[in-house]
Amino acid sequence: MKQKKRIAVMISGNGSNLQALIDHQDSLGGEIVLVLSSNEEAKGLERARSVGIDGICIDSNAFEERNMYEQMMLNTLEAYEVDLIVLAGFMRILGAKFIQTYANRMMNVHPALLPSFGGPGYYGERVHQAVLDAGVRVTGATVHFVTIDTDAGPIILQECVRVHPNDTIQLLQKRVLEVEHRLLVAAVRLFCEDRLVVNKNCIEIVGMEE
Repeated sequence: MKQKKRIAVMISGNGSNLQALIDHQDSLGGEIVLVLSSNEEAKGLERARSVGIDGICIDSNAFEERNMYEQMMLNTLEAYEVDLIVLAGFMRILGAKFIQTYANRMMNVHPALLPSFGGPGYYGERVHQAVLDAGVRVTGATVHFVTIDTDAGPIILQECVRVHPNDTIQLLQKRVLEVEHRLLVAAVRLFCEDRLVVNKNCIEIVGMEE
């Protein structure tokens, strides 16, 4: 019998994308074994613990250097024998060693159609504000593997969201978030089914119709 992939979700706040994964865990083909937070007050820790998933906070402020902080996270992930890391609102930039350790095994969800409205400084409401300021007609969500260059890793899934003339940040964010939840669940499922083949910066999804 095929062993389920072991999943860790890294968060810093509310954890709505985490909740989407928890809600669909029975169909993921994997098991969320750990939620790792940079913030002890993160609501996502409560979401995890309420369903019996280990929720651990590792506070970066407790470490003198970033590499010490990241090594503690790596040690924790190794102890849980994690196969896949999902960044779901984790609000810290990770270093090269961390990223290379989980190359093509760490995915992130971004609230726009990358490579547009991505890169350093584009996160949270800032992304939606930039979309509205640019006057584009279409935005969306992207799930991608994490690389050293911010928001530049191989794209797994994308979906468009139309921008309406009367949109506010909050209205647009709500519609995009619904797509984020759906795409993230689908991307994790594809990983757990071993259907993602990475070739340089492109991904082939095995068994997907054109």
